[in-house]
Amino acid sequence: MYRIIPFFALLICIAGCNQSQAPNQTKPPENQSKVIENQTKSSENQKTKVESSRYTTEYIRGLFDPATHEDFVMIDSIYADRAGLFLRKDTYAAFLQMRTAAKAKGINLVIRSATRNFDYQKGIWERKWSGKTKIENGKDASTAYPDPTDRALAILRYSSMPGTSRHHWGTDIDLNSFDNEWFAEGEGLKLYNWLVEFGPAFGFCQPYTPKGDARPHGYEEEKWHWSYTPVSSQLTTLAKSALKNEMISGFEGSGTAVGIDVVTKYVLGVDSSCK
Repeated sequence: MYRIIPFFALLICIAGCNQSQAPNQTKPPENQSKVIENQTKSSENQKTKVESSRYTTEYIRGLFDPATHEDFVMIDSIYADRAGLFLRKDTYAAFLQMRTAAKAKGINLVIRSATRNFDYQKGIWERKWSGKTKIENGKDASTAYPDPTDRALAILRYSSMPGTSRHHWGTDIDLNSFDNEWFAEGEGLKLYNWLVEFGPAFGFCQPYTPKGDARPHGYEEEKWHWSYTPVSSQLTTLAKSALKNEMISGFEGSGTAVGIDVVTKYVLGVDSSCK
């Protein structure tokens, strides 16, 4: 007995000593959460840089198919006026958050148009160029404007040349109505005022505000058009540095792009909140 008791006592002591030391051996440093937070931020910043490097002049000209592009997703038809529309995944996620917040205030945001690649925009442009689709006031641009530059400028009031549209980017959406007057009263005014006040909190800006001293060039006002700034501002910067008028080609009337200076006046002719 005299030999057994000390042996058990020794075992108890060893176990107790190890347990008392364990917390000190495994306790994380006090600033570990800050280290993890900084690492996470660093990773996110690096991811942004990597993603930014993927943007090219081909991308901003819409020379891809959003249906097969890994950064794009199809919009659920319950959020749009028709099926088959696409957006960038980041833009779509931000829109859904914004839509939920608007819904809580009795406002229903409906996507009328989203991503349009080069070929899609070419169809819109050439139908207006040929007169198959009338421009505003029911005019046939092919007969009303026989001069190519005049015709292009008339179409450019509300429609982009292929290769220059922000809708190529997957960051821009048209909401609820294509009529500025609809947003001037009633439901439309309530919706527009909410977007102006709260859209920026979700990353959205209105590229085409009223033209004036602050925005002398570009398309006419479009209260329905909203852009996801975290990505579109990067693409605007790329367009400013790398997109040239001579690159705008491959459709009827493209020869007018250089003389009009379509990149400076239209691609970059947006409200300062979107730059």
